[in-house]
Amino acid sequence: MNDSVAQSSNLDLPDWYPEWARQIAELYFSGSSCFFILHGNVNDLVPCEGKNGPEFLSLTSFLGEYLFGRWEIVLQHNLSKGLQALAGQDPERHQEMMRELTGMFGQFSNWSRKPDDILLTLDQMIERYLIESDPAKRKRLAVVFDYGQYLVPPGDPMQISGTIAARVVRFLDWARNPYIRRVNMAFCLVCESLSEVNDRLVQSPYVATIEVPMPNTAARQRFVDAKSASLEDSIGAASGREAATGEEKLTSRQLVSNSNGLSLLSLEQLLAQAARSKGVSSKQFRTLKKTAIERQCGGFLEFVEPKHTLDLVVGHEAGCRRLRQDAQLINQGNADAAPMGYLICGPVGTGKTFLAECYAGSIGIPCVKLKNFRSKYVGESEGNLQRVLTVLRSLGPVIVIIDEADAALGDRNQNGDSGTGGRIFSMIAQQMGDTRYRGRIMWMLLTCRPDLLPIDLKRQGRAEVHIPLFYPDNEAEIREMFKVMGRKNGVSVDLEGITLDERHKELSGADIESVVLTSRRIALVDGRTTVTKDDIEKSLGEFIPSAQGLEKDMQELAAVLECTQMDFLNDEWREALNAKGGRAQLQQQLTRMRNLVEEL
Repeated sequence: MNDSVAQSSNLDLPDWYPEWARQIAELYFSGSSCFFILHGNVNDLVPCEGKNGPEFLSLTSFLGEYLFGRWEIVLQHNLSKGLQALAGQDPERHQEMMRELTGMFGQFSNWSRKPDDILLTLDQMIERYLIESDPAKRKRLAVVFDYGQYLVPPGDPMQISGTIAARVVRFLDWARNPYIRRVNMAFCLVCESLSEVNDRLVQSPYVATIEVPMPNTAARQRFVDAKSASLEDSIGAASGREAATGEEKLTSRQLVSNSNGLSLLSLEQLLAQAARSKGVSSKQFRTLKKTAIERQCGGFLEFVEPKHTLDLVVGHEAGCRRLRQDAQLINQGNADAAPMGYLICGPVGTGKTFLAECYAGSIGIPCVKLKNFRSKYVGESEGNLQRVLTVLRSLGPVIVIIDEADAALGDRNQNGDSGTGGRIFSMIAQQMGDTRYRGRIMWMLLTCRPDLLPIDLKRQGRAEVHIPLFYPDNEAEIREMFKVMGRKNGVSVDLEGITLDERHKELSGADIESVVLTSRRIALVDGRTTVTKDDIEKSLGEFIPSAQGLEKDMQELAAVLECTQMDFLNDEWREALNAKGGRAQLQQQLTRMRNLVEEL
């Protein structure tokens, strides 16, 4: 914080300062807090406007050179290096800091690297400055604790060791000390996720938590412009220029606009790749971005490249119509009219995942699947999820598919895991209900047991639209399903002359796909690449559908009761619901079926 800022609470920060840095300055000079926890995209670069033009520094370097650039003593601590002066590229400032520190604590080589010794040293330094009667001799002090999660990790107060508890108490004492907040002293603890830091510190009213977001479009543009003056030539911005693959190369503007969700470090690697190959095509860029984002998320997100659209979906006309309308609204820029999310439910084998991927293909935006992010270590599951959510917020518009949602998302009342399940549930529920991301993050919860999904996630404002899926219910639909599954798997299917009996009319979409693939296997075993009518007939005759009839019926009934739009249902189910006391009767029937299934 420069001198003009330090003299008054009327902030006069440079226009290029990131918003999170402004938050720190406003909270500090308002007297609200002197202790800050910085989390989120803390391992990335920060765009700065230096004396010689744009530069990009690490977070700690930005704090030392710019935010606290005029303060006399700025220190950095981590468990590896101990305590060091943080003076940036100014050697004179570094020497002044070291003279002050060595005069107080002796030669640098004798400084202890033990964290508790260092915190005691800082306590003595703070006390010395506080009792200094001459304000002119009182130094402005800032301390940055890198990798703060290793200093004050999470844990129950009764279980954490005495040293960790002592550190938490010391930090809390600094944060709430009214004398410290009246003088120029500030403390910044840096971590990737709040869940990795002790709750007592995070939840203290005297501690401010500041999220460092992913870079926005303006930051990425500045980074691209600064990194290469000849970028337009490097990545083939000239109109009509072709890449080696025959695809047109991306311009710098296209590269910036399509790089949402990437950190500046990941973007730097992408630019290096572009420079080596003298340009990247749209296909190459998608591959590079996919790899970079999956790496940023620690492998907890999987990109899905939809190969089909809703035109390939058989049946579910009303549900597909609703999805097409929502896709059109989003593509027209009316994201505020789109739902926050969808609940796709129905018996096993009805094509829930296929429908979600076809919707992503129709809307033409990125689609990701949330993978298992849970860990056996305290706080790590929440940290993994926070990394994913941070990327998703900057990646939008994006579709997030969560398969087996009833098992993956947990419950706020989940016991036996030290509260991890409840905290994870709370984080996801809070993000799903954040209306700032309406039309930008679309959640698609897929489950065959929607009755097990907590009502908090199914309510309006989260997974708003509930679309039930059912098995094909007439012969024409079954025959069309065979053709679609054939196109999906590259198998020519001809059912002309093949008779479908009652047993075949109970086939699910997954069953039909299995019959198609089995007929292809029969042909290959016979030394042929073309599937014949006899192959399909043989496969149909030998196929035995699943015997779990009661469980499938229960799943179908649960989907009916979750439905939010009457025209999603067929005539039979609409009539059952519209009958007097129909919903109550169906609910009682579901309860009886659930009890029977649990007894089996």
